[in-house]
Amino acid sequence: MKLSRRTILLAAGSLPFATASLRTGAIAQTTAAAPGNEVPPILFVHGNGDYDALWMTTLWRMESNGIARDRMAAINFTDPNARTDDKVEQANRSSTEDQRRELTAAIAELKHRTGAARVALVGSSRGGYAIRNVIKNGGAGDVSHAVLCGTPNHGVFATDDQPNSEFNGRGAFLRALNEGESEVTPGVAFLTLRSDGMDKFAQADGRFIGKPGTPTGVTNEGPELKGATNLVLGALDHREVAFHPRAFREIYKFIAGREPARIAIVPEPVVRLSGLVTGTPGGVPTNRPVAGATVDIFRVDPDTGERKGGAVHSATTGADGRWGPAQIEPSWSLEFVLTSPGAPITHIYRSPFPRSSDVVHLRAARPLGPADKDAGAVVIMSRPRGYFGLPRDVVLLDGKEPADVKLGVPTDSAATLRLAAGEVGRNIVAQFGEERIVARAWAAQENRIAIAELTY
Repeated sequence: MKLSRRTILLAAGSLPFATASLRTGAIAQTTAAAPGNEVPPILFVHGNGDYDALWMTTLWRMESNGIARDRMAAINFTDPNARTDDKVEQANRSSTEDQRRELTAAIAELKHRTGAARVALVGSSRGGYAIRNVIKNGGAGDVSHAVLCGTPNHGVFATDDQPNSEFNGRGAFLRALNEGESEVTPGVAFLTLRSDGMDKFAQADGRFIGKPGTPTGVTNEGPELKGATNLVLGALDHREVAFHPRAFREIYKFIAGREPARIAIVPEPVVRLSGLVTGTPGGVPTNRPVAGATVDIFRVDPDTGERKGGAVHSATTGADGRWGPAQIEPSWSLEFVLTSPGAPITHIYRSPFPRSSDVVHLRAARPLGPADKDAGAVVIMSRPRGYFGLPRDVVLLDGKEPADVKLGVPTDSAATLRLAAGEVGRNIVAQFGEERIVARAWAAQENRIAIAELTY
């Protein structure tokens, strides 16, 4: 049964969203803790087309609250994009069964590594499908908690077309997951986190999925589950309900059974970074390793983007696609130069890394296309852990709100600036909220693209 809505006051009043709404069929789950109040190992599961690197800031916040690094893991699905038809094989795309199999193996590995009987699972978007699929089909005994962040549990759409799409609420996959009076599996504590109207994949009108004016058959409440604790996190977007500090607070509280001691990330004195180089075969993003790519890392001036000396790290990837480790200072702004076979030379500018991470993954920019043919330089501002919302957010690229970011419900995670040939070499400021990155404009005729990649 669904209880009436009530308001929960945040303990951290400085956070930008001051209230959350609770909709639940099991209030006792709101502070569910592991046996003996010990926090179970936690496995993070990314969404469609994504990779485990998106959980980097969440991992840092967990570490800053005393969760040991070796008691956490984040899966990197081989082919993160869903098939158009779940039953039909498609190059570089995965089925629901592919993801269930890979997640089952990752759970077993984490249990073996930690000696724990059960683990907690946290999923963003499509990642919640894999979590529910594992739990419902024999894996409930391995899982203590399941946190589903923006997962379209009743579909991105619920219509009679595309019956074999896993995102169709009327399709076989979701009907099987949602059958029964309760939509959760007994013995596992379930939490859903959703947006209050700002999730582009929980909308009644189809314009956000390319079908303007066509009813989707779903609502803002689509991510909720009968029998779960269902929290509404205000005006967060589809990705922010997983990666925003506001979401972290609820994830930690639900799994640990107590408030986090801090929301802020505690810096480490020495930082070591490493990661994976991946590619886009056939134009589809995958998490398959790329061999023979070179990674050069430069320290740059945070105000100008200019390099401070030579490379602080250089590497060429082997068959495993890995680069690093590189030792840096937590105060350094960085430029990663990725030279990957068959792709533009990509200059990735990043804010300082306050803590170590082995999921600093690099993927080359998309090839220069027809829209870039007259550009002297191309600079992209990218926000992997959320979307740009106007007028919700402060979003400035080279001092202006980007023309390719749409107003209203946040739908865009990248903005592109094209410059004339005479502007090659100048600095470009990318500003989102309080995060500010200065990139340099590199010559497009040299097959180079610059990306200002936001961390927060």
